[in-house]
Amino acid sequence: MRRLLSFMVAVCLSVYASAASQFSVSHVPDSSRIRERLVETWFEAPLSVVRMNMPEVHETPGGTFEVRMEETETTFSIVVAPRAQLMVTTFSAAGERTEIQDVYYTDAPGSWVLTRSKATGAPLFIRLYFSYNSDIFVQLSPVADGTASRTNVDFMLYNMYATRAVPLHMPFTRFYGVSLGTLVQWTARTVPWHYADVYPGVYRAVKQMIGVIRNRLPDIVYREDALYDERGNPISVATGKARVISAADGDKLSLSSCGFVKWIADGLVEPLAGGGLLRAPLIVPTVTNSAVGYQGVLSQAYNLSLALDWTRNLASAIRAVESGVELRYPDSDVDVRLEPFVAESTPGGVARVTGYLADNGYSMTQLRALLYVLAVTDPGKFYFGAIRDTDRSRTVQTVAADGTRTTEHLPEVKVFNTCVALFPYFDDNGRFACAVFADGAEYELSSLIAQYRKEFIHLVRVNASDQFYPR
Repeated sequence: MRRLLSFMVAVCLSVYASAASQFSVSHVPDSSRIRERLVETWFEAPLSVVRMNMPEVHETPGGTFEVRMEETETTFSIVVAPRAQLMVTTFSAAGERTEIQDVYYTDAPGSWVLTRSKATGAPLFIRLYFSYNSDIFVQLSPVADGTASRTNVDFMLYNMYATRAVPLHMPFTRFYGVSLGTLVQWTARTVPWHYADVYPGVYRAVKQMIGVIRNRLPDIVYREDALYDERGNPISVATGKARVISAADGDKLSLSSCGFVKWIADGLVEPLAGGGLLRAPLIVPTVTNSAVGYQGVLSQAYNLSLALDWTRNLASAIRAVESGVELRYPDSDVDVRLEPFVAESTPGGVARVTGYLADNGYSMTQLRALLYVLAVTDPGKFYFGAIRDTDRSRTVQTVAADGTRTTEHLPEVKVFNTCVALFPYFDDNGRFACAVFADGAEYELSSLIAQYRKEFIHLVRVNASDQFYPR
């Protein structure tokens, strides 16, 4: 018989009641009644016994769940996962067929996972998933103080601890049968559960701006020191003088890093003010550099904070136009100074978090989690970012009288050179996403973080608007 090649197109049907409504911990399926019956056969049984258990499917008023075991080299986990459904369409020579298949994802909203040590069988932690973003979960860990009467709670967001080691004076085994709703009640004052509350409908303006920018990207070409003034004339970022457009650019907009984010800002301002933003107010310094040390001396000759000053002044100007009030930095209060994290999970273990540093911003490793929190707590905003690059390659060569050449490495120089625009939002299924635009192009957030992993990024907030009409 001839083998038929086919492919499948799958669309996940949410376990939530409505994709357009609120997503929160109160909506996830509850497996607590099932778990109460699994203690002896799954949670406390030896590994050899657990391995003999076949996956089980349980029906309860809280939903349908599968119980199964998963292994790593050093641990094994008992997974209690809720049912989701995939609508699968198969195309083959016999025609098109559509069917619904049940799936049970380990990290789906409502999943409960107990992880144990293979060496000792002891419980290590419980993870409770409540979001469509699998890097967001609550973890319960037994306190190893010999009493077995305390449990710690961690709230994790993309490897960042929103809370760490919140104590609950109850034995760890007590949580084998506790529902997520009950845990929320017990920790309502100590765990930031509001980070799990998502309303997808409030990001319409953000998503509309993303769509407009994407459609215009083919019309933009990156050029150094390129900007358009308030009347749409090409000028230099550095001098403000008229700039000649290259014939090779044709009708395309030629923009530098600073010019590109001003183009976005002008798209918000022009419908309100009838013209774009002036260049001069955008280069006003917002940082006072010390004249001491190599960095300070260099700052007297070069503008080391151009992107920082530019984005701060851009956001301030937009806010002034919106409010009809003359606002300048720092009275505009546009800087993001949120401190939502207490620690970071790294390959080397748990590390302290520096948080916001004045005139520097945040470590790039925190950016995804920070944007998630901002999208939840302050929806309808987007952000201009100034990336602080570190130049570690500066050297000077000297030639001795005998002709010997010596290369000396100069101290590192930290410069704000790069501007980005960040648009965090939640899609209709409650999944977090962020569009990133810089230098006339779109980038993946993960790529931006990887490229500047050792650097800092400073953020300023701007109101998104559906009245966005860039040139």
